[in-house]
Amino acid sequence: MVVWSGSWVAERLGVELVGDGELRGLLGLALRRNPKRAHLLVSNVLGKHVPQRPSVVYGAGFELGRRVRELLGEAGARRAVVLGYAETATGLGHAVADGLGTAPYLHSTRRPVEGVARAGGFEESHSHATSHLLLPEDPDLLAGDAGDVDGVDGSPGATLVLVDDEFSTGNTVLNTIRALHERYPRKRYVIVALVDMRSPADRGRLAEFAEEIGAQVDLVARNTGTVHLPEGVLEKGQALVAEQEAAQAAAEPGRTGGSADPQRALPGHHTRIDLQWPAGVPDGGRHGFTPAHRALLEPALPAMADRIAQALGEHTRRVLVLGFEELMYAPLRLGAALEECIGAEVRYSTTTRSPVLAVDDPGYAIRTRLVFPAHDAPADGPGERYAYNVAGGGFDAVVLVVDSTADTPALHDHHGLVRQLAPHTAHVLLAVVPSYVPPGATAPEPSPTASYASAGTTVAEPSPSHTPQRQEEPSMLPEPLRGPAFSSYAPDEVGWLLQDLSDTQLEAPTEEREEAIQSGGAHYAESLPVEYQPSEEYQDLFKAALDLSAARIARAVGTVTETVLAERGPRPVFVSLARAGTPVGVLMRRWVQLRRGVELPHYAVSIVRGRGIDANALRWLAAHHDPADVVFVDGWTGKGAITRELAAAIAEFEESDGIAGFNPEIAVLADPGGCVRTYGTREDFLIPSACLNSTVSGLISRTVLRSDLVGPDDFHGAKFYRELAASDVSGHFLDTVTDRFGDVATAVDAEVKELLAADRAPTWEGWSAVERISEEYGIHDVNLVKPGVGETTRVLLRRVPWKILAKRGAGADLEHIRLLAQQRGVPVEEVDELPYTCVGLIHPKYTRGATGADGRAVESA
Repeated sequence: MVVWSGSWVAERLGVELVGDGELRGLLGLALRRNPKRAHLLVSNVLGKHVPQRPSVVYGAGFELGRRVRELLGEAGARRAVVLGYAETATGLGHAVADGLGTAPYLHSTRRPVEGVARAGGFEESHSHATSHLLLPEDPDLLAGDAGDVDGVDGSPGATLVLVDDEFSTGNTVLNTIRALHERYPRKRYVIVALVDMRSPADRGRLAEFAEEIGAQVDLVARNTGTVHLPEGVLEKGQALVAEQEAAQAAAEPGRTGGSADPQRALPGHHTRIDLQWPAGVPDGGRHGFTPAHRALLEPALPAMADRIAQALGEHTRRVLVLGFEELMYAPLRLGAALEECIGAEVRYSTTTRSPVLAVDDPGYAIRTRLVFPAHDAPADGPGERYAYNVAGGGFDAVVLVVDSTADTPALHDHHGLVRQLAPHTAHVLLAVVPSYVPPGATAPEPSPTASYASAGTTVAEPSPSHTPQRQEEPSMLPEPLRGPAFSSYAPDEVGWLLQDLSDTQLEAPTEEREEAIQSGGAHYAESLPVEYQPSEEYQDLFKAALDLSAARIARAVGTVTETVLAERGPRPVFVSLARAGTPVGVLMRRWVQLRRGVELPHYAVSIVRGRGIDANALRWLAAHHDPADVVFVDGWTGKGAITRELAAAIAEFEESDGIAGFNPEIAVLADPGGCVRTYGTREDFLIPSACLNSTVSGLISRTVLRSDLVGPDDFHGAKFYRELAASDVSGHFLDTVTDRFGDVATAVDAEVKELLAADRAPTWEGWSAVERISEEYGIHDVNLVKPGVGETTRVLLRRVPWKILAKRGAGADLEHIRLLAQQRGVPVEEVDELPYTCVGLIHPKYTRGATGADGRAVESA
């Protein structure tokens, strides 16, 4: 016999639930300490207090959205705007908006965001926390019909759809409509709720209200019923709550309704999951969520669910996806996607700020509760938060999903939610969704009393993505940029720890840049060269070179990757030095994915000669990963300047920030200069990705560091050249090399075995050669000597070249060098005793007068 989860309250207080046949299956009853309403209707399909299958929760809201669409018609649905109520109905409202199809969505919030103008606010009369804010990024999102009843094109005016979990007295919704109607008048409103529980006396109010404001007001509800409350039920309920709480405290001091004893709570063992949340997609509807956002999120959900599934492993039978207060939609969609890709039973619920009595009885809707401190520095001050029906739920794993604003020390400390979950599940996984902050707004500051040192940061088992040992994260740092919004790479291939400067004019003619750089008037990273557009002949040369060298590159990729795995552990975090290192980082990630079946995180960061590595990028990495797992990746070494730069920058960062563990060694595809000990080869050969600029590097520019564009809390900048998409060969380069992985696997295994047993200490042979060449040719500046095929190519593409030194007898590896030199009028001098295949010399005494009228180089200054 199935016991109704409202029978305990009904028997003791005489509360009666009356309605259609499904109502008791939809709702249970609980009690709460609230001076306005003692009883609580507990929904079994809302995903707030009762863990439910995410597909059921999402389907309930989506179906209501479909019913609204039928009510409004296609034209009306296209002009509708959906408003959900915090915190309980934020996910429900979002699902309704999805059901409508094209409707933008906004939910009220109790989290103020500095810099975002309020579009309104209201009070919730029966709630324990009343103030609601409306903070749309688009100030016109809630705009009404503005007097145009039928729209300029004859279509219906914009309808506002208001979504709450229950419609009881109707006071909250009607007060909202009244306030918004004064500011944004319109002709139609639709109220949506899971249950319409109005009393007969309240039912007549809706028509009266509609007449009062002069608008049509419709109601769409899944189920209808009412609650019969006997006289004095509020006082009886309050007394019953006090009695139960006293009995629970006496029975087991330190525990409340199933919460873990803080003194006996297990260490905060947990695993972080790198969701790779799509760039530009808000975490929810706090500032608005548009159809364009929806179009970016939908295709990304399966891959994010796969990452969660991999972290869960094969033996998980029952898993809970646990959201966080207003953050209901993101974990709901992740849970629904997870439900489709694993065989385990998946449930979904969220934490809440609403205090409810827990009674471990099958006839009561809230069997257990976990109590923990607020962890998002709420505007109304610190307080308790709750997770219901999690303890005792039999979950093998809990996937906790929070936004980055809530990923604070309070989440991880001795009393925090992570530790409170630990006694009740074998595995806690933490997924952090980046908190969306509209441009020009200020992200919420973490609690000033938070102590990062006390954060619970030990991790039981590493996830497929990372194993963080620190919880620090500067609140202002955004999540990595990802394609297709930034770069032509797939979003899972690389996350760019950069800021997008695509709309800023940064390019300057090569001759102007060179004169400014050599005169000391500007640093090379303060501007960008005009992107080289290769001739058809040069493009054909690139394709031919790629076909010839693809297997050679694949072998080097496999060798350096397997060396890293052998010496740095099976789950490194690849961090490529943008931009030349990024294609190599993508290929190394692909090698591990295809040869080992493991997805590894990969990020790109900026390092600038003379200025060091981006410290904010290091801070972000330390907040999300164990610094010891980070492996820096670059394409090749020249004279080793960046190798030295990185070592010095890491030492400076450790001293300034106190964050240790980053290994400054670089893993490179080719090390002709003998500057590193982890490499694919020490031969100086043609790497086709060096032949081009952005069009072989995801359409991303070289990085930019300029004080007027990059503040102390910003990542370094770069541009995304979307306009060059027709010339982009980034994917072609990666796919061509990847296709050769299987062919070179045996050779890689043998080569790695030899390398691991060999003395690979850096010889710095290249540096000695550069110093010698600098003096022999009267340059007297090693920065103007660029050794190796890759660096020489850069000289010809981005600087003002003086001459090219080519190793006598070098063949196909120099064909593109000779062609570029011919096009720019640069002499090529063949020499002996050169440790590199070639060396590019930048004009040593450059002014614009040092070139001819056509911009071609001259023999001497």
